[in-house]
Amino acid sequence: QVQLVESGGGLVQAGGSLRLSCAASGRTFSGYAMGWFRPTPGKERDLIAGINWSGGNTYYADSVKDRFTISRDNRRNTLYLQMNSLKSEDTAVYYCARSSTSGFSPTGQSYDLWGQGTQVTVFS
Repeated sequence: QVQLVESGGGLVQAGGSLRLSCAASGRTFSGYAMGWFRPTPGKERDLIAGINWSGGNTYYADSVKDRFTISRDNRRNTLYLQMNSLKSEDTAVYYCARSSTSGFSPTGQSYDLWGQGTQVTVFS
């Protein structure tokens, strides 16, 4: 069955770091743009970082810019989110998702495959 599986979440002190992974099965990964999402007030899943199929184009929401880094390893069918300088407001369930296209755009992009989510909790 085609699926995405997130891992790497956990409990971390403010100012610390975590790296999330999103492992994809088979042909579900390379050739597609990917994104990381988390809930925000008024939005069930808000895009915080995105990457095109090759990794050459990335996007970050203002809330995570300069702290988070999205990357991918197409040989390992894995998407990553390196999260540094974590804040309490980063506490959330984080989801990875596969776009239906190879290119990435922060608006108007549709996502057709979602992971189950991984919890990140940042304490002060």
